Amino acid sequence: MRVWLVNHYALPPQRSGGTRHYTLARELIRRGHEVTLIASSVDYMRREEAYLRPDEQARLEMVGEVPFLWLRTPAYKGNSLRRVGNMLAFAYRLRREAPRHLPPPDVIVGSTPHLFAAWAAYRLARRYRVPFVLEVRDLWPQTLIDLGGFSPYHPFILLLAALERALYRRAQAVVTLLPGGAEYIARKRGTEQGIYWVPNGVDLSLIPDPVPPPPEPPFTVMYAGAHGLANGLDIALQAARRLQEEGWGARVQFRFIGDGPEKPRLVHQARAWGLQNVTFEDPVPKEEVYPRLQQAHAFLMILRDSPLFRWGISPNKLFDFMAMARPVLFCVRTPYNPIEEHRAGLTAPPDDPQALAEAIRVLAQTPAEERWAMGLRARAYVEQEHDLRKLAGRFEEVLRNAQNAAL
Repeated sequence: MRVWLVNHYALPPQRSGGTRHYTLARELIRRGHEVTLIASSVDYMRREEAYLRPDEQARLEMVGEVPFLWLRTPAYKGNSLRRVGNMLAFAYRLRREAPRHLPPPDVIVGSTPHLFAAWAAYRLARRYRVPFVLEVRDLWPQTLIDLGGFSPYHPFILLLAALERALYRRAQAVVTLLPGGAEYIARKRGTEQGIYWVPNGVDLSLIPDPVPPPPEPPFTVMYAGAHGLANGLDIALQAARRLQEEGWGARVQFRFIGDGPEKPRLVHQARAWGLQNVTFEDPVPKEEVYPRLQQAHAFLMILRDSPLFRWGISPNKLFDFMAMARPVLFCVRTPYNPIEEHRAGLTAPPDDPQALAEAIRVLAQTPAEERWAMGLRARAYVEQEHDLRKLAGRFEEVLRNAQNAAL
């Protein structure tokens, strides 16, 4: 089976960020399929050109075991109109350059960091008369309504809603990363048929065997991932401030690893408050991040309070954290809580810095052997349910079902 896997923000493990599609593509290739990842040449974490020379509009190259087709898009900063321009440029380049560089596919997968890329992937599938599989990473435009504060009647939101309905109804199969996403999608699609749950996961070949955290203080709470509006890191800073004011500044250390549009503001705020128990660190390539994560005593999984998460969450970082055999402080309001279900850490309500500070105090005072048991339960859960090598088999089945549905 020849597969075009379209994800505007796909990355290899040599870069910092999510590498779901690299691992899925690699595993499908090992199963005998021909898979090409089609992605933007702009690194979405750093918002800068990363792969193409100035005279290139596209380039097909092997990265490890996986061929990437890099498409030129304009660089941008922050969540501005230039970011929308970057999205539209990718959709345009996809339809123009993919047919020039790749042999015809048997199936096309369009992932939705945004809907424009998925729509362009659908149009290509229609041109080649091959099945189209839609992978739903974020619920657009509901994310902009619930987290961005947009009116559901804004013209841009209405455009996205129309694209969303069309994609759901025209795809031969829909993959959702969210554990409750099928219910949402079925309402838009008009049927529950052809909807599959294939969550995010970890590439266990990159992850070291579990080892206990360093025995020496301070108790290190680590966050590694995007520093965006939805991530709620300002709540973590407020919790750090409370702990410092209450005499815990030397006992608990917060480490934030990564980048994003909110990072400059967060760094400024930490300095303004004189926080001695907080450090900010640059993003680390995926294949190099795990030794850094081993230095943590606990991880922080935090998101702003939003009705959006009633369908669940599936961030890469959560499963990376759990795979490191550390307890997780889970601050997300959702009915799908693997930390609570598997006794793999503590849960605190979102948008509540006092509750987070108290949960950290409790965890820091929990005996080390009990925290280690929490971490081992987290690791066992990930190995069983979120090993990307196993998830690739489910993804392969979806592709075959889409081919059968198109007959």
